[in-house]
Amino acid sequence: MAEIKADIALDHRLTIAEVTDMSAQKPDPKIRVASLDIFRGLTVALMILVDDAGGEWPKIGHAPWNGCNLADFVMPFFLFIVGMAIPLAFKRITSRHHAVKRVIVRTLKLLFWGILLQGGFSHAPDKLTYGVDMKKIRWCGILQRIAFAYLVVALMEIFTKKKQTRELPPGWLSIYKLYSSQWLMGVCILVIYLAVIYGTYVPHWQFTVNDRDSADYGKVFTVECAVRGKLDPPCNAVGFIDREILGINHMYQHPAWKRSEACTENSPNEGPFRTSAPSWCKAPFEPEGILSSISAVLSTIIGVHFGHVLVYMRGHAARLKHWIVMGFALLISGLVLHFTHAIPLNKQLYTFSYVCVTSGAAALVFSSIYALVCCCHS
Repeated sequence: MAEIKADIALDHRLTIAEVTDMSAQKPDPKIRVASLDIFRGLTVALMILVDDAGGEWPKIGHAPWNGCNLADFVMPFFLFIVGMAIPLAFKRITSRHHAVKRVIVRTLKLLFWGILLQGGFSHAPDKLTYGVDMKKIRWCGILQRIAFAYLVVALMEIFTKKKQTRELPPGWLSIYKLYSSQWLMGVCILVIYLAVIYGTYVPHWQFTVNDRDSADYGKVFTVECAVRGKLDPPCNAVGFIDREILGINHMYQHPAWKRSEACTENSPNEGPFRTSAPSWCKAPFEPEGILSSISAVLSTIIGVHFGHVLVYMRGHAARLKHWIVMGFALLISGLVLHFTHAIPLNKQLYTFSYVCVTSGAAALVFSSIYALVCCCHS
């Protein structure tokens, strides 16, 4: 998984230096934002850690369902980085046509590699078994989610780009007003996501066990739902929409929920299913599906706002104050939603509380790195 996430996160060329007051000098296109590069590198290192050690230490691997472990911060950190790089990459748009073409080409490249790497081309590399079964190919995945978020947010940046602002008007809200249309789009995405996830009726559904190593291989099971607004593993709207649009055979066959307490004896460790495990424990689920990817765009929009602050706001202290306040506000809001049981933290569903907590954490980590880099160069 390391090479998949690193592709997009390492591919942006930045144009702004942070070691001096950026608004006081002409940007050198050869200079990079060191703090963002460091954050990117640390995120890649975190990804490698949880990928390699997550099996031995399940507590740092992906949470089986509700909750947020160390591994669950990797994807939103990358989306935050992608979002923050977008205003820097498109700081000076000389041609919208050229910029849109660039975005579309990059998106198609990401989709191609995502489907190739995660769609099932490599069935068993150790046995040199390759090829694609179009009846079971996985359409969604990590790179596909990043491609979708990048496409949506980059196009928003291009078509809402205002005339270059040399100095922001006084006041905390001025940076929000500068790109208020982007925040409005984020609010619309959130409203649609919440309306669908809580308002969609989920009927009973069936699946066939495709795991050849399972004693139930080939058996057909029925999962009883007939509910609305549930966020449990078998009967949520995220899974229902993916089954209806993508098809159940094109979804991820080894979801993290198989390590949940309802399924295994030694949760969160992997192991044999309980004798009383419900049938849905054997079912597929797409953690990078359609509705959850739409919600994931919010992480990228928040990253874009941080990029706008870096580009337009004068002074390191002012930027850090804005970032830290916003980071804590996001983090606290998400934790309150989770611990009051209003909206649980859940990466599989990419809930709003999960967006807030992980984006807030990304904001605070980046702010710490930025402060350290500025201090080292002062």
